[in-house]
Amino acid sequence: MKRCKWCNLDNPLYIEYHDNEWCMPNTDDKYLFEMLILESFQAGLSWECVLNKREDFRISYDNFDIDKIINYDENKINELLSNPKIIRNKLKIKSSINNAKIFKNIENEYGSFYKYLLGFTNGNILYEVDKTTNNLSDKISKDLIKRGCKFVGSTIIYSYLQAIGIIYSHDKECFMYKKQ
Repeated sequence: MKRCKWCNLDNPLYIEYHDNEWCMPNTDDKYLFEMLILESFQAGLSWECVLNKREDFRISYDNFDIDKIINYDENKINELLSNPKIIRNKLKIKSSINNAKIFKNIENEYGSFYKYLLGFTNGNILYEVDKTTNNLSDKISKDLIKRGCKFVGSTIIYSYLQAIGIIYSHDKECFMYKKQ
């Protein structure tokens, strides 16, 4: 079976992610939060690097329990910084806590983070390949930055929208490719 060119066929985690998760629509706020945090850690790195550490992130970040993360203090930050199983970038760790608070505020404002995203998408899925940004990722990125989020530039948000199924981007040669 042919898969997208980015999928490392020597990594079972990557194949599983590609085949069963990437570009699959998901409206669950807990998942949307996890993916936003993980995508922000990808900045400057490969998704494969983050994906390989995903289970350790889940353990270290209290299974992405937003109510716990928004209350992380300096002790927890230091614990995360000393954990060799995750990406130990102080700016990204502090940003993940900050972004959790903003995510929670958006949930409270809109009823869910997914409903917030619907305000940009009208529930539509975009089908496009070979892009790293678009007008949608630009708009969402600008809004999140305006709200105070960090590590949410247009490229990161584009990857995020692919991950959660708002943008469907399987390569034309991939067995999962489909048009609108």
